[in-house]
Amino acid sequence: MKPHTLGNLLVAVQFGTLGALTVLAAPKFMQQPVPALAWLALVLSGVVGVWALAANRPGNFNIHPTPRADGMLVAHGPYRWIRHPMYTSVMLLGIGCALTLGSALAWLLWGVLCLMLLVKALLEERWMSALHPSYAQYQARTRRFIPYLL
Repeated sequence: MKPHTLGNLLVAVQFGTLGALTVLAAPKFMQQPVPALAWLALVLSGVVGVWALAANRPGNFNIHPTPRADGMLVAHGPYRWIRHPMYTSVMLLGIGCALTLGSALAWLLWGVLCLMLLVKALLEERWMSALHPSYAQYQARTRRFIPYLL
């Protein structure tokens, strides 16, 4: 499979699973008290996502795992500690929805979402290494998704 086609597939699965989680969770926000942990995950998702976007210059951000040829390696803001803060933000949004729903289907969707983001991150890292010679050093001093842990 061509890299661009694989990237498109991963983006489609990412948006499909996240879309399903948010559509399923939306009515629950109106009907019942939402667990505090779910709210925490949702707020953290927003904070991390906005911070990651703010750290990028316009035109540098890409939802596709294929790096832009003219893209810059960002190593400040949340990127100082983690390589994929936008994926972390998406995972937090998904877990907030799964905690709100509390169903096996929600946790399955969240698991698929996390798996797709991991595959996407691994591919992106391989492609970034080929594009940016300093990426290996950046990888050595950062974590993939969670500062100091993962």
